[in-house]
Amino acid sequence: MTITHLVTHSGGFHADELLSSVVLTRLFPDATLLRTRDKQWLMPSAKKIIYDVGGQFDPDAQIFDHHQRPGPMREDEQPFSSFGLIWAQYGRAYLSAMNVPADDVELIHAKFDSKFVLPIDLLDNGAMDPSVAGPLSILTLPALLGSLKPVFDDPSPTADDDAFFAALPMAQGFVEAQIRNLAAKSRAESVVVEAIAKAGTSPILELPMGMPYRSVLVKAEADHILFVVNPRGGDWTLNGIKLSNDTFDQRADLPASWAGLSDAALEEASGVQGAKFCHNARFIAVANSRDAILEMAEIAVKEAT
Repeated sequence: MTITHLVTHSGGFHADELLSSVVLTRLFPDATLLRTRDKQWLMPSAKKIIYDVGGQFDPDAQIFDHHQRPGPMREDEQPFSSFGLIWAQYGRAYLSAMNVPADDVELIHAKFDSKFVLPIDLLDNGAMDPSVAGPLSILTLPALLGSLKPVFDDPSPTADDDAFFAALPMAQGFVEAQIRNLAAKSRAESVVVEAIAKAGTSPILELPMGMPYRSVLVKAEADHILFVVNPRGGDWTLNGIKLSNDTFDQRADLPASWAGLSDAALEEASGVQGAKFCHNARFIAVANSRDAILEMAEIAVKEAT
């Protein structure tokens, strides 16, 4: 049976039904997205998917609400929002529609759920306080999406709907970017694993291009690798390796004498012809050739060890 309507509630909106709409509108692009509280529209039908409204969670009837008591819970007893319910039901199909390889669907579904969907679920249910983000709380995705709601004295009778549909493509951009990044990390893993094996005991990892590598290094327990080199356009880069995504601290810094220098000044400080730039924070340097960047890498290793 063809889905003709995607039904969610009218009035003000939150991140959960907005992000649910991102998933559903990609899967059912010909369906009408209707925002209403009209009870006739909230009656289940094989042609409708009803979410964040409806007073029940019944996947067979295609109703995905979480406001009833008791609300639906994950296996670990953390609460679902409508986004979590929709992702659990339709997320795998969404990933396939995003051209994620079949072998990667389960892994990416789980990663996206834990990193992106669960925080939305917890915030929407009051199980997590926005203050955990500290001074950045106003910049979290739910806060940014919420800021797109109309101001209280907007006189337009369609203000809420207009704001919702204006926010939808923005929310779509965030979701799709996250999925593309997760898929890219999955593609990169085999390349990085092969490069680690090729590097052997060397503290320098050479990659064929810029790509995500830190999580693979951690997984492979390649703690001996201190720096990564790869081509970038016509140049080559030398990169430090952050200890985690939450810090700028690295396994090893580039030499202090290089910090903030470029061109002739960096060539003189490093003794490497072709050295072009070193960031003042000493996490990246650039040279004009592979030979030059490997020479810089060897110097950096000696100073770091």
